[in-house]
Amino acid sequence: MSCKKKEACEVKSEFSKEDIERKVTLATGDKAPNFSLENQDGVSVNLKDFIGKNVVLYFYPKDNTPGCTTEACEFSAIYDDFIAQDTVIIGVSPDSVKSHSGFIEKQNLKHILLSDANKEVAKLYGVWQVRKNYGKEYLGIVRTTFVIDKKGKIAKVYKSVKAKEHAAKVLADLTK
Repeated sequence: MSCKKKEACEVKSEFSKEDIERKVTLATGDKAPNFSLENQDGVSVNLKDFIGKNVVLYFYPKDNTPGCTTEACEFSAIYDDFIAQDTVIIGVSPDSVKSHSGFIEKQNLKHILLSDANKEVAKLYGVWQVRKNYGKEYLGIVRTTFVIDKKGKIAKVYKSVKAKEHAAKVLADLTK
């Protein structure tokens, strides 16, 4: 089959060029982009407030889903070990403040969850991307973790994270 008119053969995408091309470009040594988002209590949290501490900033798709619950519970289970390493754990998803509050209560989580309802921070960090599941394409969070050092620089990036045992891997890397 050949096309006589170029535009007749182009596949139309429901995603913008920016959405299609977005990827994690932040790397070790880069300054972590600052942001301010509301936590599970509706209080504004600014990344720069954690200068002087290590930060584990993990992006996850959705509260109360199997993989996200596994990841959050595993971070919470070894929370005290992270604190002993002078490290704060922050989870970010597009869920609402109310959803985060319920998720924390239901799972007895110990760490901060931030609501990125407008996906601005996810886009800033390159984790809001076109994803595929069962043959369908959609925009969503690609599970990614950034370890930010005490000076606000990215020390490590974990891309396309598998939820199970991820927290233990991050902790092991922090203690090396």
